[in-house]
Amino acid sequence: MTAGPISVHPEVEQAISTGRAVVALESTIISHGMPFPQNVEMANDVETIVRDAGSVPATIAVLDGVCQVGLTGEQLHQLATAPGVHKATTRDLPWLMATGATGATTVAATMRLAALAGIRVFATGGIGGVHRGAADTFDVSADLTELAATQVAVVSAGVKSILDIALTLERLETLGVPVLVNGSDDFPSFYSRTSGLAAPRRVDGAAQIAKVLDATWNGLGLTCGVSVANPIPEADEIPADEISAFIEEALAELTNQGIAGQDVTPFLLRRIYERTDGRSLTANLALVRNNAATAAAIAVEYAALSR
Repeated sequence: MTAGPISVHPEVEQAISTGRAVVALESTIISHGMPFPQNVEMANDVETIVRDAGSVPATIAVLDGVCQVGLTGEQLHQLATAPGVHKATTRDLPWLMATGATGATTVAATMRLAALAGIRVFATGGIGGVHRGAADTFDVSADLTELAATQVAVVSAGVKSILDIALTLERLETLGVPVLVNGSDDFPSFYSRTSGLAAPRRVDGAAQIAKVLDATWNGLGLTCGVSVANPIPEADEIPADEISAFIEEALAELTNQGIAGQDVTPFLLRRIYERTDGRSLTANLALVRNNAATAAAIAVEYAALSR
């Protein structure tokens, strides 16, 4: 289905129209997260995980100016190999569409396009938030404002550990965004299962999470999203006290080099990958797979409640 600038894959459109479970997936991890062919293998693996859990995957990107909700294998390959793919947040979508450019969608842009297509559950790695030193730089991710305005549940391993997690949670509270932690009383920190901060609200399992989504949108009519923090599996985590030293080193280098804006996160993740001898990428892949399976289970439960 093509509605204006948005093209929905036929399988995804049929699933939406018949009330089946659908899970949106972002595309920046494909174009900016890892090299080819690992990026395509990861994307196909995550889509398979979503299918095996009873949902339809909908990877989202902008290809040649068209917002695509659900990609073919050929389109995934194009996104993974094309040079000069833009990293696109919500504000970049109009420019991509008007110029016919190609962009990989961040959490914020994926949320917006998913909502426009009628998808309510989205799996990603980690969400953006308030950057360290934001009192001076005013660097706050658009993911937070999108969560305040868009009815999509974002399943992640928590706020990215390179950010100020405490201030991010404060900002989400101010914005009125429900923040849930699946199966833990501690808020996770992406690579680690704990952050030293308490879970704003604990939930246990997909069925309970789906009930919260139903109460948020159908019961109360709230127009915000819901943040679902899903801790990385214990076997795959890098303990918080270990990873924090590497993060501090990378942040110091970031400051010395004067790197800012959308270049911050890729730079930090690359440096952490180097300092952990690749363990951070292994952990990242594990948490993305875990989030995809959890999101698919939530989507199935929410679809059942919505019938």
